[in-house]
Amino acid sequence: MSVYSPRGNAERVMIFIDGNNLYHSLKHVIGRTNLDFQRFSDRLVGDQRQLIRVYYYNAPLNRDDDEEKFRLQQSFFDSLDTVPYLTKKFGRLEKRVVKQTLPDGTFVSVPTYVEKGVDTFLTIDMLSHAFKDNYDTGILVSGDEDFTVLVDVVKDMGKHVEVANLGGSYNLRQSADKYVLIDRAFLDGFQQVDRNGKPEKTWID
Repeated sequence: MSVYSPRGNAERVMIFIDGNNLYHSLKHVIGRTNLDFQRFSDRLVGDQRQLIRVYYYNAPLNRDDDEEKFRLQQSFFDSLDTVPYLTKKFGRLEKRVVKQTLPDGTFVSVPTYVEKGVDTFLTIDMLSHAFKDNYDTGILVSGDEDFTVLVDVVKDMGKHVEVANLGGSYNLRQSADKYVLIDRAFLDGFQQVDRNGKPEKTWID
């Protein structure tokens, strides 16, 4: 398969990371979340393609709900500033109250949070950069089926789209030109370490 753009230059790649989706997938499938994002991005792009930029999307936690988790998350977000060519974009968490049914049949109101703006930012960026011809291949790191239409539209704009996840939506995987399974073998060696060479904890562990 060619790794060159239609212009004959190295294939230009942009990566779009659904941060919350990636985190929960790593936590539940792999059991750890301390990912070295620079090495992770390099693995996705490969040696012969050109990385243009990585976009990372997430929504900050509410400080009032858990000060410690908020602090750890902010520390993690700050650490992303050391990753070359990575841009962070944040939505917000909106509090909702949902009813849950208890085993005895009664209902209880439980507070939950819904991400707002994150999917919109990712969608706009992936589409606008495709329209501006800023990349040849877009790599979407997410398992969210809601992005299936986005993948189809970007392909219709003449771009290649790769989807990388830990086994997310079947329809999303099928819509991609190429599917990359993020498993333990793919992530081997990507665990961040601290100054003492020990695995570093992240805001989610």
